Amino acid sequence: MVNSISGVVQTLINSDLSLQDALQRRYGNYSAIARVLKPKVEEALARKVKLEALITSVKRTTASYRFQSKDLMKVIANSVINLRTDVAKISVEKTSETLRSIREALASYSEEFFQVLEGISAITLVFDQKLFDDVKSIFGKEKVLDEKRNLAAIVVHSSRDIINLPGCAIAFYNPVSRNHINIEETMSCFTDTIIILKMEDVGRAFVVLTDLKNEARKNMEK
Repeated sequence: MVNSISGVVQTLINSDLSLQDALQRRYGNYSAIARVLKPKVEEALARKVKLEALITSVKRTTASYRFQSKDLMKVIANSVINLRTDVAKISVEKTSETLRSIREALASYSEEFFQVLEGISAITLVFDQKLFDDVKSIFGKEKVLDEKRNLAAIVVHSSRDIINLPGCAIAFYNPVSRNHINIEETMSCFTDTIIILKMEDVGRAFVVLTDLKNEARKNMEK
């Protein structure tokens, strides 16, 4: 259980993407952030705390966060961003029958863009839109829970460092969400982070991620 001001502040910032971004990009005001956190810190500690103590804790957290972010910046700066348009998705009930059908589909379309995201009660397939009718025909109508066309996939290929470094995937999702772009689906496979978006949003998202990569490169050169 966290029982210190600095510990609570660290926990709160770690769970708030907007505050992390403000600290990382250095546009956040320490006093303003401390005032925002003050009620939550006091609630967590069940006592009143001084604003000056909170400001000090925010500054310490900032130093720690920036130290960790150097490795993040390196991963982002060296990542390769690819765009794939004309993508579709189908979500189906997770049953032994659909699992068998999906295994057969994976074998049939092994050379195509074909991703599988498995949940507790459903499975979502993301694939080239040209395969839509063929893939849908594999499942009965009663098994299909949702379907969408006219999507696009942004595939961010990173170094192996992304596997053991916390916060890398969030670093890619965060700027997309801040620009009010809805992420339809997302998945990761080894060193690839895959973000599925509507076709009308993919241009903006690609620019946002490219800007993130360029900013990371500039920070690495300082």
